Amino acid sequence: MSLAPDTARRVDALVTGAQASGRAPSLLVGVVRDGALTHLAGAGEHPRPDADRQYRLGSITKTMTAVLVLAHRDAGRLALDDPLDRYLPGTPLAPRTLRQLLGHASGLQREPDGPWWERSAGGDLASLLAGLTPGKVALAPHAAYHYSNLAYGLLGGVLERVTGTPWWTLLTRHVLDPLGLTRTTYQASEPYARGYVVHPWHDTLREEPRTDTGAMAPAGQLWSTATDLARWAAFLADPDPGVLAPETLTEMCTPVAINDLDSWTGGHGLGLELYRDGDRVYVGHGGSMPGYVAALAVHRPTRTGVIGFANSYGLRGGHIGALARQVLTLVLDAEPTPVAPWRPATAPPPAALADLTGRWWWMGYEYELRAEADGTLLAGPVGSPTLRFTPEGPDRWRGRSGAQHGEILSVLRDEAGHPVALDIATFVFTRSPDQEP
Repeated sequence: MSLAPDTARRVDALVTGAQASGRAPSLLVGVVRDGALTHLAGAGEHPRPDADRQYRLGSITKTMTAVLVLAHRDAGRLALDDPLDRYLPGTPLAPRTLRQLLGHASGLQREPDGPWWERSAGGDLASLLAGLTPGKVALAPHAAYHYSNLAYGLLGGVLERVTGTPWWTLLTRHVLDPLGLTRTTYQASEPYARGYVVHPWHDTLREEPRTDTGAMAPAGQLWSTATDLARWAAFLADPDPGVLAPETLTEMCTPVAINDLDSWTGGHGLGLELYRDGDRVYVGHGGSMPGYVAALAVHRPTRTGVIGFANSYGLRGGHIGALARQVLTLVLDAEPTPVAPWRPATAPPPAALADLTGRWWWMGYEYELRAEADGTLLAGPVGSPTLRFTPEGPDRWRGRSGAQHGEILSVLRDEAGHPVALDIATFVFTRSPDQEP
């Protein structure tokens, strides 16, 4: 679904203005809707941006590393609450857990030992581990949000130790190939944009090195294109179960740490950054490497996202992540997701399910249960039954949303087999307000 002409013009104007004021050699922003790249706005001539030209992802790489960790957790090869030294024995960082590393709540300092890793040739895992000392701890676990690139180098090491396979091979095999991300690569592959630092006083360009960051690669090594990053945004909105279970992706979006305790405008889940914009929460990540910045923001309920690249080390007076979220809000405000039309059911529900529908009472308040066409129950106050329950066995239902997520609804029947009460996590609902629970 392409953008309306007026929305497209407004997006284009934002991108053109950001490239000019930010002095980026080239800037590219793409809008993703319903799994497809629907609009691409580019500005600048060094080089002229297009959908197949690579830029560096930087820390957006971390979102892919996190998906790998969660997929291996789902497969039973590791546990998020295991201490790091279970997989990398001998590290002086106990008792920090994989979950804390994923959510930047471990207290590890931001960078590994040695020169600035983003601009230097990286060493192997053994070298990274050899540089770990008790001094690498900046804070106690969960004392505060503290972003750590080092944590993701270590998570890549955990994956390598658990599987016996290098991180890049794992990522290619389990994520990139299944999703068709053929232009997401470890090293730059033509055509790609060279990355620059823009001189502050005379606007000349200094080309930056394109390093192999070694054991720190899981934190920020990758290169990609607008086409591929749009596919990744679509995956974060609606994951392919063959790569990661949808409920696991939802788990990744649950906050581990809030990075702004005064206003709660941002936080971090399991590998995903969380951004609040009014009543909406976007998930994604920013990225930077010498000569490059990148952005990814997704509104999962509407399957809408925005991706962005620039081949300069930042935008003067602005931020590519803020630009991406501004474009995303513009699109969602200008073009809300169409409401799906109501359609009548083709057949009544089974008798056992139909018996549960209708009015129920608890402590003098009236509630209703409705049967959905897919066999689930909706429960809640009359006129707004939004809590969803799915069948789990005879007269047993599991909550799948809201305050009852994970809780059990049990049907209580009389001697004749008629449902007379519902027990939802010890709260008993009856057919009449006069009936004792």
